[in-house]
Amino acid sequence: MDPQIGKYIGAGLVMISTIGAGIAIGNIGKGALDGISRNPDAYGNLMTTMILAIAFAESLAIYSLVVAFLILFG
Repeated sequence: MDPQIGKYIGAGLVMISTIGAGIAIGNIGKGALDGISRNPDAYGNLMTTMILAIAFAESLAIYSLVVAFLILFG
């Protein structure tokens, strides 16, 4: 078996973790919209918290992309 095939398989498996980040971002947005619809006065606090949580979830996807690049080109 060619070692290059192992790199491609490993990078593909790492990128599967980005599905979790996408699901998390969707759930964060859903929760924020539910909270805003129940209490419109809390819009500012919820929006700030939502943006921060989305940034953390997206950072996990970026980390997995970096690991995939390290596997492929490292």
